[in-house]
Amino acid sequence: QVQLVESGGGLVQTGGSLRLSCAASGSIFSIAVMGWYRQAPGKPRELVARIFSGDVTYYLDSVKGRFTISRDNAQNTVFLQMNSLKPEDTAVYTCFVISRRSSAPPDFTSWGQGTQVTVSS
Repeated sequence: QVQLVESGGGLVQTGGSLRLSCAASGSIFSIAVMGWYRQAPGKPRELVARIFSGDVTYYLDSVKGRFTISRDNAQNTVFLQMNSLKPEDTAVYTCFVISRRSSAPPDFTSWGQGTQVTVSS
């Protein structure tokens, strides 16, 4: 019902930058939250960043000052600018959207396909 298309992952050296994009489409009346989780092999899933409809943001402590999340409401797209990348940032990054089909509940959580970010040392 809601499709999320992620792009921007890849291989980069330590200190490099990547910009992830996540575009939502489908049955969307409003979006409350957009963001990314990440998971590295053998590690627990982490909430990397999220942005609420009022543009309030959250960042994982380890990425503060390096990552910036933003959104284009007209395009239902969220961006994650990742600078000063470290090997510890290597993971599969999966975007999510919490949306509504109308002004009334329920909320729907949708997930992207995931994109690999690899940072070499």
